[in-house]
Amino acid sequence: MKIAVFGRKFDAKFENYLNTFLEETSILQASVYFFEPFYEAISSQSEIKFSISGFFNTEIEITTDFNYIFSFGGDGTFLETVNLVRDKNIPIIGINTGRLGFLANISKEEIKESVHKIFNNEFYVEERRLIQFSSENKQFGEFPFALNEVSVQKKGTTMITVHVYVGSRFLNSYWTDGLIISTPTGSTAYSLSVGGPIVSPDCNVFIISPIASHNLSVRPIVINDDNEIRLVIESRDQTFLATLDSQHIELSQGTEIKLKLAPFSIKMIQIEENNFYNTIRNKLLWGIDKRN
Repeated sequence: MKIAVFGRKFDAKFENYLNTFLEETSILQASVYFFEPFYEAISSQSEIKFSISGFFNTEIEITTDFNYIFSFGGDGTFLETVNLVRDKNIPIIGINTGRLGFLANISKEEIKESVHKIFNNEFYVEERRLIQFSSENKQFGEFPFALNEVSVQKKGTTMITVHVYVGSRFLNSYWTDGLIISTPTGSTAYSLSVGGPIVSPDCNVFIISPIASHNLSVRPIVINDDNEIRLVIESRDQTFLATLDSQHIELSQGTEIKLKLAPFSIKMIQIEENNFYNTIRNKLLWGIDKRN
């Protein structure tokens, strides 16, 4: 078994849990490779004794012979892990050392049990779909994909106008602070905070949600993800911000953006106890009612 471990920050309070992870993977005779800056952060703040097989620093060094990649952190770290895995079909396992954690949904207390279940094939794999971003100058480089969402937002104090087309059909001109186009995975992220619906990850849809729309009748809409979405943005500030998950750039008004379903998906390991419905019920405190 060959596994990769990715993380960004290390908190000394997590030392015992990381020790548990390393002990269990050693017992199971796994070859463990660490993201080198994460390893250095751990080494500088803890007394953990490592027995690992090597390091990696870039997505090029994550090769298809890795069985799994473990993401230690919150959902933001999980999204960075996606940028390492890309289209290599390597399943990602999210260990939550952050706060809420919808993607990184294995808690630190569950590490020992979860590692054993994964090595014993007691899990299932969810395929998570992505959005592909394209514009004239390929501003997001060689990996213009988002697992959660694409957004366009005002840069200054003046709202923007976003003209939206679904396929060849005009949808609406949104007078707004911004617009979010989300996958089902991203329905519990930024889209949720602006009133978008929670969507099960096995649905094949995009969610279009305005940010602070200057029209009270405008509401989020869900469309099939086999549609291409085209955006044309107007702004008095002449520029606006575009984001793909944690990436962001500044674009000139009038730029045309095309969004469509990515030609590959991300594999996400799920333990049955952490299935989607259990996760949203526990994370969002559904059922906190004395009648239950």
